[in-house]
Amino acid sequence: MNLQTFLDKSGINKIWTSPRSVDDLFSVSDTNKKSMDSDLKISNNSKKNEDTFIITYINDIIIQALWLWASDIHIEPTENLLKVRFRVDWNFIKYKEYPIEQKDSFIARIKIMGYLRIDEHRLPQDWKINYKLFAWKTIDLRVSVIPTIYWEKCVIRILKKDSKPPELKELWIMPYNMVKIKKHLQDNYGMILAVWPTWSGKSTTLFSLLSQFDAEENNISTLEDPVEYRIPWVNHTQINSSINFSFANWLRSLLRQDPDIIMVWEIRDEETAKLAIEASITGHIVFSTLHTNSAVHTIQRLVNLWIDPLLITSSLRFIISQRLWRKLCIHCKLPYKADDRIKEYIIWKVWKYIKNKEDLTLYRWSENGCEKCNKTWYKWRVWFYEVLEMTDKMEELILKWANKNQLEVQAVWDWMFPIKEDALIKVVLWETSLEEVLNVLWN
Repeated sequence: MNLQTFLDKSGINKIWTSPRSVDDLFSVSDTNKKSMDSDLKISNNSKKNEDTFIITYINDIIIQALWLWASDIHIEPTENLLKVRFRVDWNFIKYKEYPIEQKDSFIARIKIMGYLRIDEHRLPQDWKINYKLFAWKTIDLRVSVIPTIYWEKCVIRILKKDSKPPELKELWIMPYNMVKIKKHLQDNYGMILAVWPTWSGKSTTLFSLLSQFDAEENNISTLEDPVEYRIPWVNHTQINSSINFSFANWLRSLLRQDPDIIMVWEIRDEETAKLAIEASITGHIVFSTLHTNSAVHTIQRLVNLWIDPLLITSSLRFIISQRLWRKLCIHCKLPYKADDRIKEYIIWKVWKYIKNKEDLTLYRWSENGCEKCNKTWYKWRVWFYEVLEMTDKMEELILKWANKNQLEVQAVWDWMFPIKEDALIKVVLWETSLEEVLNVLWN
């Protein structure tokens, strides 16, 4: 099956991200046909038959992972087989199994691509691969190899380089959250944080917020690892820890560059947190991310990084806590009437946003799925959000070292719509299933 047939059947090219869809990565214009240098061209890599087979296998694995929008590739040796699995929307999909005799060749080929030591089998190794497709289009592959009792296991994280971030309206931010976000994007200084675990779309949200500013009228700089989007007139910088070019070191230098808006890909340590906070209270708008479990937990996390509560209240404008999970396939989802107990609970939580409370209809997957979603019942993903706005009452509680429960109650009193309720709204809007929400947020 060729690429276009696959895209037509899978529905990938109809997703809202179609300008950044997989077929764009492989498209070749007439002007680029004469000068193509691609890792997919086997002749560029080897002329030996035995090497050609391994190169073909690895290329095939990477291409299939791209077609399925996989975030990670797992190459795992067992006692008798070499297994390859893809993580798609946080769930594993079995791809293929290879003879265990090929484990040495597979791992060696990946190490060569990532400039790792092929004679080192006792210690973990990791690096990145700039994987070339066609017409100067590339993707970043983050490679991690660790030893196991059967041989070495390899995990490859796929990081696509997109040319343009999605618009805010494409991220399923509901009006009650959008109002707060747009209000504080008018501020002249302050810190805006996006939080939650890895692969919850935090950087995508930040870049969508960043794209609301005119880059020609402002000096906008970003520090990223890796650089995911390219925005015209924005100064994108890739950190390099191997030469001690870290987030904190970069921030010190950047503040001498007369910036208006700064985007720090992630706050990882106390030094970076303090520099980012100080920058946000000295006339700069600072965007960044943190790994925390909720918007309220973010405040406690900053305190644990030894940030003075007075600095937190002076700098923070709002915190976006978000999760990214599977969206129901529009081609095979089925309507059903909710159980009375479930209906009462949903109405009790989000009654303001439901018109027909008596005839509440929800959607779930069909029994067999369809070809459009590869019989997985879900196609692409949907965002769940909560936005904590810094208010006078919230500032008072932070300065009094209030606990998490007190901060949570005050945030809701200040019209923060909890992420669980935002997810229930997405269920009522038929974007995802109740079972999926329970699996994501009620574990």
